[in-house]
Amino acid sequence: MPFRLEPERTFRHALEQAEAGGGAAGAKIGLWVCSGSPLVAEIMAGSGADWLLIDTEHSPNSLESVLAQLHAVHGYPVLPMVRLPWNDVVLIKQYLDLGAQNLLIPMVNDAEQARAAVAAVRYPPHGVRGVGSALARAARWNRIPDYLARADETISLAVQIETDEAVENVEEILAVDGVDAIFIGPSDLAASMGYLGQQEHPEVISAVERCLAAAKAAGKPAGVNAFVEATARRYIDAGARFVLVGADVAILARSSEELAARFSRAAADDGGLPAERPASY
Repeated sequence: MPFRLEPERTFRHALEQAEAGGGAAGAKIGLWVCSGSPLVAEIMAGSGADWLLIDTEHSPNSLESVLAQLHAVHGYPVLPMVRLPWNDVVLIKQYLDLGAQNLLIPMVNDAEQARAAVAAVRYPPHGVRGVGSALARAARWNRIPDYLARADETISLAVQIETDEAVENVEEILAVDGVDAIFIGPSDLAASMGYLGQQEHPEVISAVERCLAAAKAAGKPAGVNAFVEATARRYIDAGARFVLVGADVAILARSSEELAARFSRAAADDGGLPAERPASY
């Protein structure tokens, strides 16, 4: 007899549980996975983070590498989300079919674009997603009973607010049925506001907090990217329910630099490292 499977919990379900808990303790802390490596993804999955964002917009990822990373993190107590490169109906269909349940769609600037993303994740008559469940990992090749009728409960959709236009339209975006959450990207938001590279600019922070307040008023969760700890905690206090606080590639870059610098300083202080290395080196 073939296995019959039940859908796994989505990011939307996890956020609902966190919201029920309330307060900063309910915020989901996440990490970017940008390396394209399943091995690195698995290391990050065991970090203790609540969720991971596998990025395909600015990272060397493809359908095949994302699938490998979903395999690698499966079984760890972490929720994977996939950020697509664009709000495109074909790409959304492909990533859904390979089993990405939690999607983040970048550069959603108005309600019309938000509605297009919602339509792309839903089957007719409520959307335009192409039907291929018998061929797709999403349905475990039709081993999830009644997948076509239940698909909506297996998918979580977040849209990214990352321009000044999107901030102006955030209430309308939040009002779109099927948008489960918004995620604010301060880097592109700062650039669109004329503050390229200045995510900590007071006007950028104010725009982020406006979106957080709008989400709270709409009864929907909001997340944000914040690598500066004080800023991340400020946004959590302002109502962010999920926050990205670091990235695999940035952690590797900064940690390796710091380690190398420590030994370089030690060598300079000591007049050079010993010429002979221990046998276990």
